[in-house]
Amino acid sequence: MTVFEELKARGLLAQLTDEEEIKELINNGKATFYIGFDPTADSLHVGHFMALCLMKRLQMAGNRPIALLGGGTAMIGDPSGRSDLRTMMTTEMIDHNCECFRKQMSRFIEFGDSLEDGREALQGSSKALMVNNADWLRDLNYIEFIRDIGVHFSVNRMLTAECYKQRMEKGLSFLEFNYMIMQSFDFLKLYEKYGCNMQFGGDDQWSNMLGGTELIRRKLGKDAYAMTITLLLNSEGKKMGKTQKGAVWLDPNKTSPFEFYQYWRNVADTDVLKCLRMLTFLPIEQIDEMDKWEGSQLNQAKEILGFELTKLVHGEEEAGKAQEIARSLFAGGAGDGAVEMPTCRLEESDFQDGTIDILGILVKAGLNASRSEARRAVEQGGVTVDSEKVSDVKAIYRPEQFMGDGIVVRRGKKNYKKVVMR
Repeated sequence: MTVFEELKARGLLAQLTDEEEIKELINNGKATFYIGFDPTADSLHVGHFMALCLMKRLQMAGNRPIALLGGGTAMIGDPSGRSDLRTMMTTEMIDHNCECFRKQMSRFIEFGDSLEDGREALQGSSKALMVNNADWLRDLNYIEFIRDIGVHFSVNRMLTAECYKQRMEKGLSFLEFNYMIMQSFDFLKLYEKYGCNMQFGGDDQWSNMLGGTELIRRKLGKDAYAMTITLLLNSEGKKMGKTQKGAVWLDPNKTSPFEFYQYWRNVADTDVLKCLRMLTFLPIEQIDEMDKWEGSQLNQAKEILGFELTKLVHGEEEAGKAQEIARSLFAGGAGDGAVEMPTCRLEESDFQDGTIDILGILVKAGLNASRSEARRAVEQGGVTVDSEKVSDVKAIYRPEQFMGDGIVVRRGKKNYKKVVMR
């Protein structure tokens, strides 16, 4: 099976500018492609994870990835998929986030000795390159840029782009309107400097990516290509990678390996095989065999999913620990004390008159978003402390109960936290 056939079999392909040409290039390891990552936080998240997996697959087939850090475009903010204006960040925040991205990406992609080797170093090599568009965007002369680049963009055509339509209802700022031109300029610069002939990204980036291929054609008279990958949506049509507490991060300090494992262990039955195909590197034939699985076998498929993805992000040792904790907890135990559980640490300030109630514990531990939600969970019999069901919403606990190993609080069947004193 060729790499293109595998991408198709895994359900990853969405839109392509020229299927036959793209197939020819990536099957023969002739693609130098880029994917952009705007550093809007200090960690990559599950949304980026899918793009990183695609980069890894294509690099394994001999193609050359370029990871483009959006140190320049992040100063504007991509309006795609947004109903509101992104929070403006300082250059210091953006540069810090870029550095965090660099470290995390190196777990997935094999970079050259220098993250920013020149074009010559790429010849005949599949070693990845890391570039920051701040290098050419932050010091642009606006008048020259608009004369040289802006002249190639039709406002009428831009306004038909889906990313702008969504924002027009609440008001599209001129700042955001520039984003498509900036992203297209990125593609042009990468083509000129590194011979980058393809751009890949999520399906919500299609309009921006077409802008880049068209700009290269108009400015250089050359062909460049774009391909989008299917957005990772659950069976309800919502983007995956979000929890009650927010995004599922790749940084273990923001989302622990156990929480990461549990997120995938808890996906819906209807989503598990799709996630296995799109995100893991298990042979497609092995996953196809799981199509016949049902009932308790689907739980086994979810364990495989959780383990494989946690191994990719955090390493095999952490994946094994997370699986061990989950199995122990699901069996009703508190887990092996030698294995690190996701932990909430209480401060003295969390106690009023020397106590904290169960509702406060649930909210502090992130198991419920509010006290009213926590109250409902207790009233419905869904809360246990050290395997004992809590039925009293006024149940209180004292600091000494959280000393040492603390207590294990559970909401529902699969949401756990160890709660200890700091």
